[in-house]
Amino acid sequence: MRNDTHHRVTDSAASAVTVSYRARAARPLSVLGAVLVFALALFAGPGSAKAWWNDEWTLRKKIAIDTSSTGSNITETIGSIPVLVRLHVGNFRFANAKADGSDLRFVAGDDKTPLKYHFEKYDSLAGEALVWVALPTLQPGAKTDIWLYYGNKKATAGADPKATYGSDVALVYHFAERTTPPLDMTVWTNNARSAGQPADGALIGTGLRSDGTTPVGVPGATSLAFAQDGPLTISAWVKPAAMQRNAVLYSRRDGANALVIGFDDGAPFFEVTTNGTTQRSAGASPVAPGGWHHVALVATPGLVTLYLDGATYASLAVSIPALNSAATLGGDTEVAAPPPAPAAPPAAPAADQSGSPTEAAEPPPPAAPAAVAMPGFAGEIDEFSITKAARPAGYIRASAINQGTDPSRFIGFSVDEETSSWLSGYFIVILKSVTTDGWVVIGILLIMSIASVMVMVEKNSYLSRQFKANARFLGEFRELTDDLTALAVDEDLTGKGGKGSKANPWRHSSLHNIYRVGAGEIRRRFAGRHAAGHVLTAEAIAAIRAALDARLVRELQQLNRMMVILTIAISGGPFLGLLGTVIGVMVTFAAIAMSGDVNINAIAPGVAGALMATVAGLGVAIPSLFGYNYLSVRIRDLSSDMQVFVDEFTTKMAEAYGAGRPNPVNERLAAE
Repeated sequence: MRNDTHHRVTDSAASAVTVSYRARAARPLSVLGAVLVFALALFAGPGSAKAWWNDEWTLRKKIAIDTSSTGSNITETIGSIPVLVRLHVGNFRFANAKADGSDLRFVAGDDKTPLKYHFEKYDSLAGEALVWVALPTLQPGAKTDIWLYYGNKKATAGADPKATYGSDVALVYHFAERTTPPLDMTVWTNNARSAGQPADGALIGTGLRSDGTTPVGVPGATSLAFAQDGPLTISAWVKPAAMQRNAVLYSRRDGANALVIGFDDGAPFFEVTTNGTTQRSAGASPVAPGGWHHVALVATPGLVTLYLDGATYASLAVSIPALNSAATLGGDTEVAAPPPAPAAPPAAPAADQSGSPTEAAEPPPPAAPAAVAMPGFAGEIDEFSITKAARPAGYIRASAINQGTDPSRFIGFSVDEETSSWLSGYFIVILKSVTTDGWVVIGILLIMSIASVMVMVEKNSYLSRQFKANARFLGEFRELTDDLTALAVDEDLTGKGGKGSKANPWRHSSLHNIYRVGAGEIRRRFAGRHAAGHVLTAEAIAAIRAALDARLVRELQQLNRMMVILTIAISGGPFLGLLGTVIGVMVTFAAIAMSGDVNINAIAPGVAGALMATVAGLGVAIPSLFGYNYLSVRIRDLSSDMQVFVDEFTTKMAEAYGAGRPNPVNERLAAE
């Protein structure tokens, strides 16, 4: 029988006894929560560290413009400049943008300031786009970042050609037109007066093919008037078809004043005519036909400089005269000769002293014939511009490199990022580069990860139930004074092992499981005996202690069940990931060896994809390691509690039933 006092367990008594258990249960949970918060912050940090210009745009790409020594190495002042951004399938995902590119936006490096831009060409089917982006300033010897946003199906067109260039830019011809005269992209609308022949596949999209006989007329608008000794910049990309004598690329003649830019046997030159006096720049090394070259003329008060491919080529200490007439591109205009002087009347024959007539005087020389215009330039022309400002040398060099045949040292493209998440940007690109063998390894690691998580969740729940049930049971056990078997719940009320029914309040308690073994051994030894002086012998107590220890071992085995899965994940995960990485790198280099394409763009995706296997292995091992250590501490605490309980139960049993001690059970039986 069991005393009534043993059936009453108050909340205050239970809380007083179990406070240490609950504290130990809550402390590891708070540590685990801190670890999880740190992990979430670690993964979410890179994406949230950088602001997103507008959440309506789902994709963005960083574009780096490098003028430092590791890039284009421009040390001179540059200032504001329109930068040419070439997009193709290798650096831009046309399928994710609108078909006409109207959702493209360019934002400054602060990720706040939109930049003006316009398209020279956008062909989503061919996967090619030419975009001019206006940078308010470009620092020399530094790296400047801008952002390209796209992926907004609701966006309207944002290109603005007129705002891309400043008011000092008087004319810009892209030559993108095919049957109409070239259109001026600036606010001045200085469209050409005649159409030229298009040149497909020029340096920058479509160019102008010049045959030397049909030049393109440039209007003589007020906005194109050259002031006397005013600043001026004229630039163009040219591709000579042959070595020509005095071939004129650009000509503007206004009475006795003129400005001519051309090629003489492949050597660029310029001529400045002021009040009928012509000065020509000295020739230097000629350029070979069939190649693209950047030619720029920059005039400042008292000095005119000619640049070739961004470097100084020739200069003259001369000033640009005032010019207000129309000009020609790809040819020259005729030079009007001064009108001939009126012929003098023939003189009468003079007589000598003898009175005989002498020979008539010689007639005046005939008037000079009209000067014939120089031949026009034969070849291709692209990106012609006139600016009524003197561009600095850094600007000329930056334009030549940016627009040239190898702009990679000037401008670079990063990978695409989706929304504001670092994971959805870089990881998507890396995952697309993972090979089949890598996915096999990652699949195995994923199975290991799922198994590890299931073990950690189930084991943590199991241990939490153990702590709570042990705390409730221990509170009642320590109140026992006379009958140590009073708390043993019969199996017919609890199901198998006392764990199958809610009738047992301690069904999850390992201490109660051990206690039931000891109580059962005591009851078995006292069964049918009612002698008042019956006690347990030392041998009986030792035998009961052995039974308690056996149950303790089984409980420890239950606590450590399935923990081996975590140890396998901790030790095997990194090695499996390393195996996948090694195989992936081998496959990447084998593919490169077969294709013969050795460059960083060919190697980087494969290596990045191969390293994903190692990341997956560490992703399995690191959480498993944290979980294993956390669960091991809790298991060790429960093991210590069970060992202490076995000692406590044995001590109480010796006090209650040892030799020389009265047996309360037999006493109660004798009294009855």
